[in-house]
Formats: sequence, C-alpha cells, structure tokens
Amino acid sequence: MSSVTALPSHRRLPVLGHRSAFRLHASTLVGLLAASSAPTPLYALYQATWHFSPMTLTVVFSAYALALLVALLTAGTLSDHLGRRPVLAGALLAEAVAMAVFATAQGVPELIAARILQGLATGVATSAAGAALLDFEDPDRPGRAAVANGIMPVAGMAVGVLAATALVQYAPAPTRTVYLLLFVLFIAQAAAVCFTPETADTESARAESCVRRSLRPTITVAPASRQGLALAAPGIVAAWALGGFYSSLGSSLARLIAPHAAHATGGLVFFTLTAAAGLAGHAARALPARTASLGGTALLIPGALLTLSGPHLHSLVALFAGTALAGVGFGAVTQGALRLLLPPAGPGERAATLAAYYALSYLAMSIPAVLAGLLTNLYGLQTAVALYGATVVLLTLTGLIRAARRPRWA
Repeated sequence: MSSVTALPSHRRLPVLGHRSAFRLHASTLVGLLAASSAPTPLYALYQATWHFSPMTLTVVFSAYALALLVALLTAGTLSDHLGRRPVLAGALLAEAVAMAVFATAQGVPELIAARILQGLATGVATSAAGAALLDFEDPDRPGRAAVANGIMPVAGMAVGVLAATALVQYAPAPTRTVYLLLFVLFIAQAAAVCFTPETADTESARAESCVRRSLRPTITVAPASRQGLALAAPGIVAAWALGGFYSSLGSSLARLIAPHAAHATGGLVFFTLTAAAGLAGHAARALPARTASLGGTALLIPGALLTLSGPHLHSLVALFAGTALAGVGFGAVTQGALRLLLPPAGPGERAATLAAYYALSYLAMSIPAVLAGLLTNLYGLQTAVALYGATVVLLTLTGLIRAARRPRWA
C-alpha cells in the first residue's frame, strides 16, 4: 500500500479566493430563486394548453414548496457534515435535471414532477449556499452575509419572473427557452463551486454525529437566535403567505381585473412584489434589525388591503400599488429577520438555522396557497382573495401586538 495519503478536500488549493467564492455563492442564490419564480408567468400558457383549474395550479405551485420543505427538514444541515462544496454542487446538478424536465414537459404530471425535483434541489442548495456566504464573509465587513441572504433570493425571484415574462412576450417556445438557459447556468455554477475552498469542518461534524442521523427530519435553531425568531416569526409567516398568494394566484387576479390585458401583465404582478422587496431589503440595511422586521410587518397590512380593493375597483393600478407596498414590507421583514437570526449563530449552527428560517417561510407560503386554490374552486377567485387577505391582515396584527409586548432587546 502506498504511503502517500491524499490531502483532505479542504486542503487542496482552490482556484477561487474568498471574495470570488462569496460572489459565486450569492449568484447561486439568485439563480435558484430565479428558477423558482420562472414558471409564474408561464402558468397562463400551461393553463391555456392543458386546461387545468386554479386548484390544480396551486397544487403545482405547492408541490415545489412542500418538496423544498421536506429537503430543508431532512437535508438542511447536510453541508455541515459532508461539506458545502459537494452538497451544493450535487444540488445544482439536480436543479439542472429539473430544468430539463420542465423543458420537455407534456402535461401536468411532468410539471408537478419537475417542481418536486426542483424543490428538493433548492432546499438543499439554499441552506448550503446561504451558510457558505456566512463562511466567506469578510471580517472587515460584518453583517454583509446576512444582508446578502436577505436580498439575493428576492432579487433572484424578480430576475426570474421578469426574464420569463419577457420570453413569454417575445421569444419562440417560451416554455422551453427559459429552462434551457437556466439548465446551462446551473451546470456552469456546479462546475465553479468545485473550485471553491471547503469551509465546513466536516471532520468534527462527523465525530459529533453521523450523516445518517442528520437526515432525520428536524428543525434546529441556534440557541442564541431563538429569541430573534420568536420576535420575527409572525412577520415572516405573514410576508411569505402573501408571497405565496402573489406567486400562485397573482396572474389569475390580474386577469379577473383586466381580462383582455396582455399575458405579461400576470407575470408583472409577481415581479412588482419581488422587485420592491429587493429594493426595500437593500434600503433596510441601514435600519436596526428589529425596526426593519416590525416596520415591514406593519406595511403588509395596507399592501394587502390595497390589493384586495383591485377587483372591487376594477383597477390594475390598485393591484400593482398594493403589490408594491406588500413587496416593500416583504423585503424589510426578510432583511430584519435574517439579521436577527444569522449573526448570533455559530459556524456549526448556520446551515441549520438558515434551514429553519426557510422551512418556516415555505410552510407559510405553501399551505395558504393550497387553501386559496380550494377556496377559489368553491367560492370563486374574488371571495378567495378576500378571505386570504383578511387572514394575512389578522395574522399581521397579532404579530405586531405580540411584538409590542416584548422588551426592546434588538
């Protein structure tokens, strides 16, 4: 047997430095969430071609969110044990496969299968990439990673829905072109990740617990982050529930208000939400985390109410104004919540804490969306929208009242 021992993967000389690795992992979050929102403007085309109901549409949407939730619960901490690099590269390759399934889909079953695979891959990848951002953070610029974790996902959703909307309007075969472009992107990102330094302490992680045990469904939040989660949780739930509404039913609501509007109008509803969220998240960096979280939560109320007025006023202006206001609240909530949660978490707790945040977010996004689809089938879209909005407003008020009773600790 040779006496030469291969160097551990984390000792091999990487091509990318820490700054480039930080940017790469930020770009993976943008790409992953762009892919998650890309189908939104295409749903109208799918419905026209395959003739399925709004309930089926919310099932397709929620298949992604629930699969992502399963991945977060079972594999959210996998990169702490196996390493950021192999876990993220593998998840990106799986994401590329999901794009190929989308591009070749011939009906609803393939669409649901693609969304499930995409959800599983995204759940694994987002927790690994988000934790890697914290690992590669410049010590001279503390807090940058938490800001990036808040901004990049919503920026990605905005980019994805805008690109898909443009392709729907101008490109041939829009239900294929967007996925082929994303397929190439994920292959390139998976290759690039292989040249980044490994930051997870996989040896000590294996000594503490085996990988098989880490795959048991669990939610783990760093002890130092739990008080922040308790404060921010109602706002997180309300914001992501609204996000689920705009993503799954925003296009249908736009068509209800303006039946003869261009197909791009529906996609622009969700783009308005995510673009406003990205800009608000960037602006909220200067605010204390608690202020950003609670201020954003308060803005969700007028945003939801203005959106609800759209069908009654037959006004797209009201719909888009309400969506923009809700987006500002969404971005501020996300930014504040992540700054409350991530900085206190230790290096070995980052992926788990981030996975817990995403698990709560996507649970809040998926379950109400399915209920909204059911209500739409039973009572019509306008009634479903009213009930959905009223629930979000009530939840938001409850969260603000609870927060007002807590001491100003952050």
